[in-house]
Amino acid sequence: MTQPLHVIILAAGQGSRMKSRLPKVLHGVAGKPMLHHVIDTARTLDAAGIHGVIGHGADQVREATPAADLHWALQAEQLGTGHAVAQALPQVPDDARVLVLYGDVPLTGSATLRRLAEAGDDTLSLLTVNLDNPEGYGRIVRNSAGEVQAIVEQKDASPEQRAIREVNTGILSVAARHLKHWLPKLSNSNAQGEYYLTDIIAMAVADGLRVAVAHPDNAFEVQGVNNRVQLAELERWHQGREAHRLMTEGATLMDPARLDVRGEVTVGPDVLIDVNVVLEGQVSLGAGVAIGPGCVIRNARIADGAVIHAHSVIDGAEVGEGAQVGPFARLRPGTVLAENTKVGNFVETKKAQVGAGSKINHLSYVGDATLGRDVNVGAGTITCNYDGVNKFQTVLEDGVFVGSNTALVAPVTVARGATIGAGSTITRDIAADELAVARGRQRNIADWPRPQKK
Repeated sequence: MTQPLHVIILAAGQGSRMKSRLPKVLHGVAGKPMLHHVIDTARTLDAAGIHGVIGHGADQVREATPAADLHWALQAEQLGTGHAVAQALPQVPDDARVLVLYGDVPLTGSATLRRLAEAGDDTLSLLTVNLDNPEGYGRIVRNSAGEVQAIVEQKDASPEQRAIREVNTGILSVAARHLKHWLPKLSNSNAQGEYYLTDIIAMAVADGLRVAVAHPDNAFEVQGVNNRVQLAELERWHQGREAHRLMTEGATLMDPARLDVRGEVTVGPDVLIDVNVVLEGQVSLGAGVAIGPGCVIRNARIADGAVIHAHSVIDGAEVGEGAQVGPFARLRPGTVLAENTKVGNFVETKKAQVGAGSKINHLSYVGDATLGRDVNVGAGTITCNYDGVNKFQTVLEDGVFVGSNTALVAPVTVARGATIGAGSTITRDIAADELAVARGRQRNIADWPRPQKK
């Protein structure tokens, strides 16, 4: 592309049909605000500038979208799409090419947009789509030679024009210098009393520009969101597309309709994912990984052959090769499980380094801890890592055996091969191969009368 590309994203509308206090463009698809989807796509186009036009809820939108590469323009009054684009144009150089996108049309593909952005200076590129039900959309009006002549909004269309099935998506690309020439000429003499960006099509034709038309691969790519029903439809389409991608890359999905991907997920061959699994953020699943039903995996790396059993939560953790997790386990951020480890049911870990072959089988909390190889942690064990102000470390060296119902009061180190008797509260370091028992002596009282109800 010889011209620098500047992307203008229109995000000023209130979205009254959403029935929400949240600006429409901040409603989420796949766990991310719609506007952020559009911004991320714009970044893939190597744009020289990205401009967001905001109005309703402008402060909320800015606060939710921290990004140094964004230039904001305020549309104080919502007077139409043409007026909105005009607010951003002063920040765009005359020699640029402008691509106009919409903050409530989140899933347009990069490949589709590149086709629009790469046209020449004498071409206005327009993205259109053919719909069985074009209700509510502006119609593409062509002449007898099939050339685009204008776009007519539905409220201004004649009955013949309303029968046209090819509609405007609103997404277009044209040289900035043309926009700066045309936009001051727009009129609001229409049913809405607004300055329509679509009116520049007729101006382009009158000025002898070529109007090129491109189509998306799927109509959902250009579907906008006006209410929560449409938001849900778009969510399901996106999730179906993600499920299809994962299956083509080697994953078996027990039910593709019951998987939610809310981030970027990579899979190795022969991954198995059961129903009602949610994958969020950056997730990497190695070859042969199996994930049971009802799991939530967020910002995690799971190595080859690991098994995540039902209803476990993996958040900001790394799971080593051949490890077993769950069911009903929770790995919190900073947890790193080495190969062939086991974290069983109702176990919670946080900032825990767990060495190869070690086991925390059930009903335990291990936080701010380092476990060596082949450590066994009995049921009901906790690391008491917090004194109300500061966090402290627990170290269990290779081969340590921790009996059930043990409290390890950090900071404490248990050296290689040591054993801790069940029910102990450990407050001092334990040397290698020692046995530590720290509990009150048992006392049996004969013929003790049980309390009676009064």
